[in-house]
Amino acid sequence: MPGPSAYDRPRRMRRGAALTLIFASLLVTGAATGTWGHRAERAVEPRTADHRAAAGRTADRAAVEAAAAQAAESGTSGSQAAAEVVSRSGDRWSAIYTAGEFEDYQQQLDGAYVGVGLWVRQAAGGWIEVSRVQPGGPAALAGIAAGDRLCAVDGRASRGRPVTEVVARLRGDGEDGRPGHAARIGTRVELDLRRGTRQRHATLHRARLTARNVTADRPAGIGGPTRIKIAAFGKDTGAEVRRAVRAVAPRTGLLLDLRGNTGGLVTEAVASAAAFLDGGLVATYDVRGRERALYAERGGNTRIPLVVLVDGGTMSAGELLAGALQDRGRAIVVGTPTFGKGSVQMPSELADGSVAELTVGHYRTPSGRVVDGLGIIPDLTVEAGAEKRARTVLSGLGGGA
Repeated sequence: MPGPSAYDRPRRMRRGAALTLIFASLLVTGAATGTWGHRAERAVEPRTADHRAAAGRTADRAAVEAAAAQAAESGTSGSQAAAEVVSRSGDRWSAIYTAGEFEDYQQQLDGAYVGVGLWVRQAAGGWIEVSRVQPGGPAALAGIAAGDRLCAVDGRASRGRPVTEVVARLRGDGEDGRPGHAARIGTRVELDLRRGTRQRHATLHRARLTARNVTADRPAGIGGPTRIKIAAFGKDTGAEVRRAVRAVAPRTGLLLDLRGNTGGLVTEAVASAAAFLDGGLVATYDVRGRERALYAERGGNTRIPLVVLVDGGTMSAGELLAGALQDRGRAIVVGTPTFGKGSVQMPSELADGSVAELTVGHYRTPSGRVVDGLGIIPDLTVEAGAEKRARTVLSGLGGGA
């Protein structure tokens, strides 16, 4: 059954509302999008962190469809007319795509994107810090590493700017002449970076990359807990998480790192939840007032000690997973409050073949908590040193130190 989410992949801005499909701290220089799976329902994120002001605003589907149909009959752009209706509505989560754009977006969910292979997050003092570098990507080949501070992109200072804005510059949104579209393969981006007291300049060229959504390691060494990092929920993420969980030594415990998770296919978030649950409710959501539910398949590992790491960059499907494991008493959640994206969009085809994704409802955690505008509040709020504290908590649950 489909459900809401958000995804860390090649990115695209919302037309009328000038939004991204989703984003927050620790975003790949591609797009993040929230989808329910294939052409089912999905959730999307705003381009700014001030999304709470848009709560409750929804574009009227009938008005959007009527505008597109009228434009198509008069020989003008139906997608543009529909986008204007969405923009006037103040619904920051709805968007309009041409048929080609929507098809391209669907392909992006498989993991391909154009960018420099660089994830960033907000750090203390307003700095934008590199949180992850994709092996073999342009950033890695230029010697950029996690922990480097990104001072400027194409000469424009990054410190104090929203992560979403910095990522848009990295990706080159709109640079190919079409609003909301990323720059093409081979286009150049100039970066000013700082590592410790040393500053450097790097010139990168964007490339087509394929990101890996699930990674597993033991940061504390042999005998310590396994850390499974989920960057986003793309195709087959649930299966990858289940394989990673099966490989974990039961006594060492598990850190599930959802920091910076930009969401994705909600079906994959539910499949990931099933790796830790023996069936049962994962979330509920409403579509035009009618409530529906998402359930995990049975057979997950319910015994291994589990701590979930979250932060302000944990969004949509990432929040859905964290909230489910927290409500079900399956995990202790450590970190800072999550982004707070819980609205649901559903795509439908318009008269000219373009696609409208309009807000139709919101999802809730198993206990009925609303996520939209509120986020998931950790059981233990930790501003700095969250992973170290999480390992301490895990040791108290019977996992490794």
